Amino acid sequence: MINKETIDRIFDALIIEDIIGEFVHLKKSGANFKARSPFTDEKTPSFYVSPSKGIFKCFSTGKGGNAISFLMEHEKMTYPEALRWAAGKYGIEIIEEKLTEEQVEQQNDRESISVVVAFAEKYFINTLQETEEGKAIGLSYFYERGFREDIIRKFNLGYCPDKGHEFTKTALARGYKLKYLLDSGLSKDTGGQPFDFYKGRVIFPIHNVSGKVIGFGGRTLRKDKKIAKYFNSPENDLYNKSRVLYGLYQAKNAVLKKDECYLVEGYTDVIALHQNGIENVVSSSGTSLTEGQIKLIKRYTQNITILFDGDAAGIKAAFRGIDLLLKNGMNVKVVLFPEGEDPDSYSQRLSTEEFSTFLSENSKDFMVFKTDLLLTEANNDPIKKAGLIRDVVESISYIPDAIKRSIYLKECSRLMDIQESVLISEINTLLRVKIKKENNYSQPELPKQLQDKSGIPDNTKTNSLSCFEQEKDLVRILLTYGNRILYFDNNVEDSKEKPESIKVTVAEYLIKELQVDQVTLIDERCKTIINEYSRALENNDFLEPRHLSKNENLEVSKLCADILAEAYELSENWTDKHKVYPETEDMKLKKAVKDVIFRLKLKHIRIRSNELQEQLKTGEDLDDNKLAEILLKKVHLDKVKSKLSEEFGTTII
Repeated sequence: MINKETIDRIFDALIIEDIIGEFVHLKKSGANFKARSPFTDEKTPSFYVSPSKGIFKCFSTGKGGNAISFLMEHEKMTYPEALRWAAGKYGIEIIEEKLTEEQVEQQNDRESISVVVAFAEKYFINTLQETEEGKAIGLSYFYERGFREDIIRKFNLGYCPDKGHEFTKTALARGYKLKYLLDSGLSKDTGGQPFDFYKGRVIFPIHNVSGKVIGFGGRTLRKDKKIAKYFNSPENDLYNKSRVLYGLYQAKNAVLKKDECYLVEGYTDVIALHQNGIENVVSSSGTSLTEGQIKLIKRYTQNITILFDGDAAGIKAAFRGIDLLLKNGMNVKVVLFPEGEDPDSYSQRLSTEEFSTFLSENSKDFMVFKTDLLLTEANNDPIKKAGLIRDVVESISYIPDAIKRSIYLKECSRLMDIQESVLISEINTLLRVKIKKENNYSQPELPKQLQDKSGIPDNTKTNSLSCFEQEKDLVRILLTYGNRILYFDNNVEDSKEKPESIKVTVAEYLIKELQVDQVTLIDERCKTIINEYSRALENNDFLEPRHLSKNENLEVSKLCADILAEAYELSENWTDKHKVYPETEDMKLKKAVKDVIFRLKLKHIRIRSNELQEQLKTGEDLDDNKLAEILLKKVHLDKVKSKLSEEFGTTII
């Protein structure tokens, strides 16, 4: 685990425009930088980077944050991966916190397997490209499949010699331990004599999303049907097949750009499509889709199109995995290839333009596809049709979005010629069963005031019992004007300083007001920001917004970016040309500061009053002492309301 001091050093060294500039073409625009959004296609730049604030903001998609969150959002790195990437860029040594003996051993095993696997990849590539056997057998096979040299190198394809233990012997001679050769699955030992697991096979290296090789697939070139056509790396500390998709490293940028991912079955399907210009394609490597693989795809897009060959049995077998996609909120389409064709063979028969046209014209929504397929099989048999209806409705029930479910029910009602009300009744039955099973009746019911219609508490909702908007506005004033000076003179405002004036910063005034009335913020992000300002004031420090935009809590960083980013900036040229100078919040700062604290306090009072009122309404069994206590609290809140009314000259109901 990267220690706190190292994380602080990384954040201190970050130059946001340098990091984002590695992936986006930035243009200087005043004190900021602008660019077209890297998250979507657009003609007018709506993406900007503020070096002074240390943030980026994309107004097309609403994404925003600091340099680390950009790497996570754009490159789909994990938090530790983004930190390590930035540390490497700025030459910062990563210092890990002390791990337990078990953690150290596990980390050492993982790193050792990683080193062995990296050596193997280079060995297999060299064998394919430089040895007589590799060229004559391995390279010839790839050429016969129609793969170009640049594509072979793009996917780092290789070959393992058909000599029993040639690779293992070479690895041992180079100093690699047999334990890690065995753990990685590169070597096998069944009788005291280790041998090569992939002997005589062409090699397909499997990479993680960062491009690091973590495992291999190996295809035999023999025609003996008793020999398995493909061998894959066994699972180990480095390779977990349920969390890996072949080709994702090569496809991720295209998937982001197209906002769509094609899913195929095998390694060669991925490679063939790349060669034909279709790069947003990945493979589950012949296994059923898992939650981990779906989450990987969802990092880049919610739109997935599955490419099937003409095998009806294979299609039906894939239905379960597709239901899992629906359950995860994915938009699923399918393309069915002509009988006897698969993505590899068919893509090589057509030009890039013809193949792209075929995919777009034959893409069909999965639910419609499934309904049509099962209807054909039912062949007007009422028993089979009843089973079909339940099957289709069950798939629809996995869709988390109620609006989408409704649309699919309406469409399936039309296709199956059955009343929509029947389908609705069936799906409601399924949903009730699922909810009971998931909840298991063990979760206590939340208080009514903390529930929305879905039963999920959410303090960010702008209902009568939420003060998020008021808290967010307070944070906005702090971030924008926190270090600005205000002058007070016996509660009489004056724009000029007088000898008897009291001088405080906006941050000092707001923090003191919160402390005096013991107002505790509810939103955790806003609370974190307030706590940072409080600590800074205790240490007599000024807190810069840039510091908060680099907060390691990415939710805090995102909120700061959203607040600091200005969607519209008044052009100075326009104001000078037309001699129009509108009054801004900056010009009436003292009033804005007092208003924001007033609104927050008022909201807290209303929330607390509502809570007490509910207690009185439902408190038939309250004893006299408890009733008196509640009434006294109500009286106190009324007094606070009156005080606020006097201070701000406002009547509070």
